[in-house]
This record gives sequence, structure tokens and C-alpha cells, in this order.
Amino acid sequence: METTEAVQERELEGIARRVRHHIVRMVAEAGSGHPGGSLSCADILVALYFRVLHVDPNRPEWPERDRFVLSKGHACPALYAVLAERGFFPIEDLRTLRRLGSHLQGHPDMRKTPGVEASTGSLGQGLSIGLGMALAARLDAAAWRVYVLLGDGEIQEGQVWEAAMAAAHYRADGLTAILDWNGLQIDGPNDEVMSVRPVAEKWRGFGWEVREIDGHRFPEILDALAWARTVRGRPAIILARTVKGRGVSFMEGQVDWHGKAPSPPQAEQALAELGGEG
Repeated sequence: METTEAVQERELEGIARRVRHHIVRMVAEAGSGHPGGSLSCADILVALYFRVLHVDPNRPEWPERDRFVLSKGHACPALYAVLAERGFFPIEDLRTLRRLGSHLQGHPDMRKTPGVEASTGSLGQGLSIGLGMALAARLDAAAWRVYVLLGDGEIQEGQVWEAAMAAAHYRADGLTAILDWNGLQIDGPNDEVMSVRPVAEKWRGFGWEVREIDGHRFPEILDALAWARTVRGRPAIILARTVKGRGVSFMEGQVDWHGKAPSPPQAEQALAELGGEG
């Protein structure tokens, strides 16, 4: 007999598969977008929205909700797909990605899309936004927490480290950052463009608690998110090793798919490889 944990993991894997279907279809039909980094962070977002975040899709602005900031805003197809699966808006809306008048634009817009907490896309700013939210929760003696997803190319930005320094200084233990560590950015491998190594040591040096995981294994993701809630007196970051283009053979580990839409035949191949129905 399957354990409860095995059943839960299988359910999350099913949701993640549908999310990846949505991502491929959305970007293919829009003719533009960012499939690689959306596919790499899909499992992390599914774990957050289906097991961790206290949110209410019927009340997107419920004051006691946890906050999530997608700092790598170009990966918004993943966020839109998860929000739709969670019930914030109809799944049919996903087919309007990047269309004129749609509430699903090429980067998240908090003024238009239910469930989007911050307008992002200018890289390096999400951690500062999340820190401000976490400090606001403390001032209000509120219990909600803040989660920020960063890209690994993004942490080349100086503002990230200013926010990291400030978060440790102010002992922002209501703040959890998650690094989508896929090793690639728009211009090539991170290590060739501008190395951010040693990553774990840098965050520890700035005063953060650090844990490294496989960002595609739900037990590790959930365990790390539970661990982050136990950290006291300092912020926590989860370094999640992922694969850009995860789930689609010709996209995996290929920098070309950072910001390019698949052709119709490529989209059909990708959907077939992902299996099941989106």
C-alpha cells in the first residue's frame, strides 16, 4: 500500500505535469516568452501553492495570506499556470498570454492579475520587495510569511546583495528566498557570463541560513520549506538545483530556450514528451 507521502508526491507530480503543459502551450501560442526558466521552477511553485502558502483563491487580497514574489519575472508563464491550477482565474485565460488587453502580460502585473503580489521583470528587485513585506508583517505583528523566487543569473545584480545584507541585519526570519539554480542565463552559462560561485558561502557570509536541495524532488522541496519556517533570528535561503527546460528533451540544459517560443511541431513534441493532458 502506498504511503500518504507517496500519494501526495504523485498528486504534486501530476499538477506539475499539467503546469508544464500549460507553459509550453502558452508560449507556443503567444509566439514569444520564456519557456526554459519557467519549466525549471515549475516544481518549486507547485510545492509552494499546493502545500505551503496560506492563500485563498477566492480572496486574492485576504490580509492574512502569505506573500510570494516572483523576482525572475520573465518566468511568469509558470506562475500564471500555477495560479490558474490553484483557482485564482480560469485556466482558459492562459491562452491569452501576451495578447493585447489580456491580464497575463509578458511580465507579472500586480494591478491586473489575481494572485500576483508584485510587478516584476526588472531583475534584482524582488528580494528588496520581499524584505519590505516581511518587515511590514513584523511591524503589524502579523503571522504571514514572505517567499521570494530568485534566478541564479539574477543574483549577479548588486541590489540582491544589498537586500541580503539588510535582511540579515534586521533579522528578517519571516523571509524565505529560493534560488532557481539552473546554471544558465540569456547570454550563456552563469559561470562564463559572470560566476556567482561560491553560492552557498556567499549567502552564509551575508548572514543567511542556507540549505541546498534538488529543486525537482518534491520531498526535498517540502522538507526545505518546512525547515525554513523553523529558522529564527535570520532569513533563510533554499538553493534549489534545477534544469533549465526541465521535462522537454530538446530544451533541457539549452540556453537557446531561455526566451524563444517552440514552433508548432516542436510544441507537439514537447507536449508528447511531458505526457498526459495539460
